[in-house]
Amino acid sequence: MRGGQKQPLYRKVNTRTHHVKHARVNSGRARWDRNTKEAAQNEPMRGSMHPDGRNGLDYTPLYRFLLSKIGRDWDAVHSEAVARLDRAEPIFRMVALREDQERDFFRSGESSYWSGLRVNAENLLEKVAPALGLDDMVPFCTCCTHTFNGERFTRAFEPKSDG
Repeated sequence: MRGGQKQPLYRKVNTRTHHVKHARVNSGRARWDRNTKEAAQNEPMRGSMHPDGRNGLDYTPLYRFLLSKIGRDWDAVHSEAVARLDRAEPIFRMVALREDQERDFFRSGESSYWSGLRVNAENLLEKVAPALGLDDMVPFCTCCTHTFNGERFTRAFEPKSDG
């Protein structure tokens, strides 16, 4: 990047293409409620028509960055990551600060899985399940390319038997 800045830890995804789905639950609802008698009586209900979600950001570079920092001091890793992000929230999809938040892995997107991380008692970043690998992951369908930490699953889809 210019001026000695490092690359951001997210990518902008093309959201204008055909068939890109957005997580907008109430899309278009305000259009039908606007200028009705009920809306006039419930004036505090009205708000911004801009959605709350942030569409079009891919945090794969962040997840790869965090995996590369396993065994390092959490405070240094966190401060570098926050400086290169638009907001700090995506870090905690992968990193658990408390024991009740720990997960062996998590799903990002439709078919991308990543190792869960935690901060141990020595304030070092580590995997929740270090033994979990590609051979342990099984895809749930045949139509998608499933990945774990950026690598394709090695096992094939196993259909469930009905009886």
